[in-house]
Amino acid sequence: MADVAPQFGAELKDSFKPVNSWVSNGISWVDEIHQFYRERSVIEKEYASKLAALCTKYHDRKSKKISPLSVGDTPTLTPGSLESASLTTWTTQLNAVGSLAAERDKFGSELIAQVADPLKQAATQYEEIRKSHVEYHGKLEKERDAAYGDLKKAKGKYDGACQEVESRRKKMESAFDHGKSKAQTAYQQQILEMNNYKNLYLISINVTNKLKEKFYHEYVPELIDGLQHLNETRVAKMNVMWTLAAQLEKSSFQNSTEIMANLLVEIPRNNPRLDSLMFLQHNVTQSQEPANFGFEPSTVWHDDASLITDEAAKVFLRNVLGKSKTQVRELRVEADRKKREVDAGKKVRENILSGKDNRNELDVLRSIFYTTESLHEVDRKWVTAEVETATIIAVAGDLSLGAQNHNFRSQTFKIPTNCDLCGERIWGLSAKGFDCRDCGYTCHSKCQMKVPAECPGEQTKEDKKKLKATRQEQAGSVPVVDLDSAAASTAAPTLTRQNTMNSLSSGYAASTARSVSNVATQPTPEAPAEEAPAPVAETKPAAKRAHRVLAPPPTAYMTAPPPIESKPKEPRGKMIYAYQATSSDEVTVDEGDDVTILQPDDGGWMRIRAGNSEGLVPTAYVEAVATPSPGPPASPAMTDRPGSTYSNSSASLAGSAAMKRVGPAVAPRRGAKKVQYVEALYEYEARSDMEWNMTEGDRFVLITRDSGDGWADVERGGVTKSVPANYIQEV
Repeated sequence: MADVAPQFGAELKDSFKPVNSWVSNGISWVDEIHQFYRERSVIEKEYASKLAALCTKYHDRKSKKISPLSVGDTPTLTPGSLESASLTTWTTQLNAVGSLAAERDKFGSELIAQVADPLKQAATQYEEIRKSHVEYHGKLEKERDAAYGDLKKAKGKYDGACQEVESRRKKMESAFDHGKSKAQTAYQQQILEMNNYKNLYLISINVTNKLKEKFYHEYVPELIDGLQHLNETRVAKMNVMWTLAAQLEKSSFQNSTEIMANLLVEIPRNNPRLDSLMFLQHNVTQSQEPANFGFEPSTVWHDDASLITDEAAKVFLRNVLGKSKTQVRELRVEADRKKREVDAGKKVRENILSGKDNRNELDVLRSIFYTTESLHEVDRKWVTAEVETATIIAVAGDLSLGAQNHNFRSQTFKIPTNCDLCGERIWGLSAKGFDCRDCGYTCHSKCQMKVPAECPGEQTKEDKKKLKATRQEQAGSVPVVDLDSAAASTAAPTLTRQNTMNSLSSGYAASTARSVSNVATQPTPEAPAEEAPAPVAETKPAAKRAHRVLAPPPTAYMTAPPPIESKPKEPRGKMIYAYQATSSDEVTVDEGDDVTILQPDDGGWMRIRAGNSEGLVPTAYVEAVATPSPGPPASPAMTDRPGSTYSNSSASLAGSAAMKRVGPAVAPRRGAKKVQYVEALYEYEARSDMEWNMTEGDRFVLITRDSGDGWADVERGGVTKSVPANYIQEV
């Protein structure tokens, strides 16, 4: 029976808690044994002290009776230092008892130094290693739950994208003729976005299933085996201590030789594996592994569990595949190296158990544990990259073959720069994007994975400028599909009313009614009757016009909504500082804006109207001005041209930044909750619209602290999004 080598990891699998409890009980027992030997030492020393005192007492009595007992009370010849044979025998007896007391005192000291203290130290070390196993098991569970959470987030993003497709489709159906092409473009772009989210969701399913398999069949079983080895090491250590205590007992009590011999015979019979085998026989349970995850279609978009492999999706998948294949190669080397380290540590432990190595087994166990923990971390990343690679290649083939990937680097654009993919501005000095070191391709962080792998290679400065101009002309263009034409089925995915969950709802009828009513009431701009509508394919320059720096004034402007007229007696004011709203009841205004004061100063805050917006601003940010007397209306010829609503001129941005002044500190509003600010410790690039981009030193208003998922909700400019909780600190 002792030759059977039980393996907890293979048999118990995910029964970490009962194994940990059992090992913890064994370590606690070591502490009890240590207490036993310590109390035994106190008893032995107390006995030795009393025995030595007894000997000293009778030595003194004997000294007083040497003469009477040796020679009588009135001797004629003084014997000097001589003693009678009886006193000599008695002295020998007292000396023997004194030696026995000294031996008992020595035995008590050796129990403390050689048995009790080492047991205490060993129990502390065993408990430390056991706690490390418990902490790492908790970490594995959090990582498993985080994988489940990532899958749930991917599902949520996919559902949101599906919902947005449905919303864009309704807007397209209800759009007027002049906005039909724009609505169709937005609809097609959202379909492409939805396909990307679906691909990420399907990939996340495979990754989560593989990590789950690793958790239940490799990581936790190895951790349980570590607890088994720790317990067997503890038992072996107890055997050594018991043997040592028995040998001390034997040398101190010659009359207990037989008892100690029996004890020495019994102690070696306690094979460390016997306890493990008995525990195993009484704790075998049926391990139930959760079922694999499967694709769940959105409630508003009927779809199947297949990757989207159209041309737009292939661009995204190609970039994901290239990134994953690189990681597979790097992580495979790292994982192999750490596996060799773990195997070398296990071989050293086998040599220690067989007596071929004199190193400390506890140190070797600790080294194996930490190396295995590091191996698991690398292995999880490797599994993720392998599953992503295999999933994409199995469906779309090896898209990375022949790809000319851009040599992207993270970049902060200090001058106004447009994205070469979508054509939109990469806003802000703190906004992160990417540019190609070879050809100068620039893009948003969110657009990086959508950029086609068509890098022409290293270019000169002039060639980069030509490529930039060409890319900006093509940026943001999405083929517009006429859903009414016969060719629509080949230009875009087939989407009909039966493809959505709202097919039987009354939303279509309602939107149709709204469209009809809006057509009847919408003013029609005058246009030459003989001009035919522009082709759909020629709508791209409209996107380019939005990015021109100095455009000549147009002959006519869109009529802006009339501002809310203030009463003649309402006081007026002028903003001497710009203010950014931090809550819903405040208003954002720029320096120099004219405002109407609705409510005067109340604790450092006043209510104003700026254009069509009303809200609170700090009183110190507003300068009251005299109310102008009513005069004749301005002549239409003297009306100022509306200000430019968009410009990517670097000169205008530099000028506005130079003229911007910082206002004084703002006092908290009465009755308002205390605002807690946080500051970014590191840079962070948002991975979705629900997250903030951050650079070191950015400030936000804290809304919700970390609720256990590693994310915190913060607010900036009245908008609440999420950031990693460990990337911020309170200020």
